[in-house]
Amino acid sequence: MAVSNYSLKVNRQLLDPSFESYRLSLEPIPIYNVELDAAVAEVKLKDSQYTLDHVRAFGMYNYLHIDPWYENSVFFVDCKGRVLNLTVTLDTALGKPIEVFHMPSDPTVCEERLCASLSFTSATWASLSDGAGRLYLLRTSMRRENCSLKWEPLFSEEIGEPFTILHSISHVQAGVHSMEVLLLRIQKDPSSDSHAKGSGYSVSLEWITVSNTAEQGQEKKYKVRKMKMLRGKSVPHYAALEPQGKGLMVASEKPFVFTHVDGALLEQPAAQAMEMESRFEYLYPIYFWQQTIEDVTVSVRMPEGITKDDVVFKLYMENVSVGVQGFAPLLEGQLHAPVDPEASAWIIKDEKSLEVTLQKRSEGPMWPELLTGGDGRGEFLMSEEQTALLHERLTYLTTEDMNANPDKGKPPCNAQELEDCDGFPEDSSNLTRFDGESLKPTHVVNLGSHQYLFTVDLNPSEMPSFCLRHDVDALLWQPRPDQPSNMWEHIATFNALGYVQASKRDKKFATCPPNFSYAALGECLRRVFIYRQPSPVDTVLFNRMQGRQVGQVAKQQVASLESNNIVLGFRATNERLFVLTSNNLFVLKINN
Repeated sequence: MAVSNYSLKVNRQLLDPSFESYRLSLEPIPIYNVELDAAVAEVKLKDSQYTLDHVRAFGMYNYLHIDPWYENSVFFVDCKGRVLNLTVTLDTALGKPIEVFHMPSDPTVCEERLCASLSFTSATWASLSDGAGRLYLLRTSMRRENCSLKWEPLFSEEIGEPFTILHSISHVQAGVHSMEVLLLRIQKDPSSDSHAKGSGYSVSLEWITVSNTAEQGQEKKYKVRKMKMLRGKSVPHYAALEPQGKGLMVASEKPFVFTHVDGALLEQPAAQAMEMESRFEYLYPIYFWQQTIEDVTVSVRMPEGITKDDVVFKLYMENVSVGVQGFAPLLEGQLHAPVDPEASAWIIKDEKSLEVTLQKRSEGPMWPELLTGGDGRGEFLMSEEQTALLHERLTYLTTEDMNANPDKGKPPCNAQELEDCDGFPEDSSNLTRFDGESLKPTHVVNLGSHQYLFTVDLNPSEMPSFCLRHDVDALLWQPRPDQPSNMWEHIATFNALGYVQASKRDKKFATCPPNFSYAALGECLRRVFIYRQPSPVDTVLFNRMQGRQVGQVAKQQVASLESNNIVLGFRATNERLFVLTSNNLFVLKINN
């Protein structure tokens, strides 16, 4: 199955080009406080967990979990090893959190332990990690009907080094109940040494399938049936399993690839995939290109020791594809302008790069880009002659004065006056869909500079949604694995949220409710920001600058929590926002 490159299709009807700004509302937000009997089981990073990946995976972990099947119910784990539940029926009469499960093992004895993690697998099942390497699969009964019932562990097993749970699902096929659980680990890379570049750590995703092995009429007995391992070099922004376990979607800055199945190293070509990816970890950009009026020269970085038999090269008049046998292409797409395939050629240089010479069909015009639309994986290099000529042509635009012509109404642009929120992330991420059977990527989306913002569970029957920054807006995307031609659907837009969230230097969490009525940002301490969707106004308002009537206003509200403790959890429902600190659980009444 060949991998296909896709792009996210924005629904223009969900954009609001006339959106002006958020209006600060001084209307207070009701806040209700629940004091906890025991502190939340917070695990702080150790000196050995110094990388950015450790901070993203564990330092920014959301300790509060919401039940997608019953949104008024939230869960967390306290320092006594108890899984506690708070179900809200009346905001003014909040009770104490109720214990639903107590971990029998003491995870504190593990020196390398991580934070305990919880994932709701179905309406009647949940998966739990104690942070020390043990995985629990718990039968919870129908939580909507009775949230106070004790959970029953039907699977408890050591799965190796400490991990956190990213996602889990449940399904029944041919009468056999199975649960798919996705685990995350950051491990010391055994192939690295003290003189090698990088952090010395690698990231692994472990896809575990646990099934009921008991025959009909016998007591349920769950065992691990399948273990699939992926390796990468960055913590994924997004990772989720498809319904029925038919596939996996991963969004990350560095690529992931399957390396092991049931502990066995995959055969060629997948067995060497991780090795090849590790060689490219610090080789971005993957290719460089130069041009003259007659031709274009592209130098593509390759694994050391590459031979001509390993190279996959396809060139047509308007398209090119360059890669290594058995792997996704390193350079692929539509060329900016036609070339002459017969007059073009490639050669391996120093057994570690491939130099491609493309003969232009039309001499003279210089290409602004190698591939139409760009792929974010290459870099253009100017020759010294081209650089000198460009400087000569632009000399008349330069001056030693900040404003050479002060009489003009508009001063020149000064890059130093730009704010941090005006910029875009330099790192480029890819969104990849892997097939559950072949374990090969089937769809790849280059996210470019679309900054990842947050992940949210909107519908328990579907995969989690993810939010990306597009220009100044924040767009919410829903994976549709059953629609190969439109696998990621744009379902909602939060106007200007991409710009707004970038200005919050202390932002730790971001989320939204299932009905998209607002977006919420949470800082590390105390403050919570609410950005509501535009709504009709009761009174007649006019825009004094444009002299037109304003029919809708988008409100911004700010709430301050009565706590000096760091915010550890942040979840939203259509009516409420839940904020967890080490000793308190705050309930903010957002909508009636």
